[in-house]
Amino acid sequence: MSEGEVFHEKQRLELCAIHALNNVLQERVFTKETADDICKRLAPQCVVNPHRSVLGTGNYDVNVIMAALQSRELAAVWWDKRRTVQSLVMSKVQGFILNVPSRVSLGIVSLPLRRRHWLAVRQVNGQYYNLDSKLKSPVCIGGEAELRYGTRTCVTWVLHHLFVCL
Repeated sequence: MSEGEVFHEKQRLELCAIHALNNVLQERVFTKETADDICKRLAPQCVVNPHRSVLGTGNYDVNVIMAALQSRELAAVWWDKRRTVQSLVMSKVQGFILNVPSRVSLGIVSLPLRRRHWLAVRQVNGQYYNLDSKLKSPVCIGGEAELRYGTRTCVTWVLHHLFVCL
């Protein structure tokens, strides 16, 4: 990746947690295999692992994200949505990982189901980007003021589960 370029992994299978991790780190660090290894460490005695899809397609839970970040000496801190994002000390924040509701579709047919989806928001070269793996490319949110006040963001902070990566 050249300087100024924004790293952005696109959605594959149910691997949005891996994509969110890599997007927030701005490099390909985690794979399905590393996430599956984390799942095994989290639940070594389980035949059916509670931290991922039984189909083996991903759908990893927050415990996998937290363990992955810890392996990089980072922490995911759950943000209490009763607090305002204005109280964040942005200089200490690596990025954000959000868990948002997402529509389920089969090809072009949208089903009346909702699942949860992981996405990342990160600052690159002074601008914050929505790095949702379902997007064709990163979406620039703007600077810190736009991120805090949500004037240009497609992410509404209070409606989703927010994890701050420190």
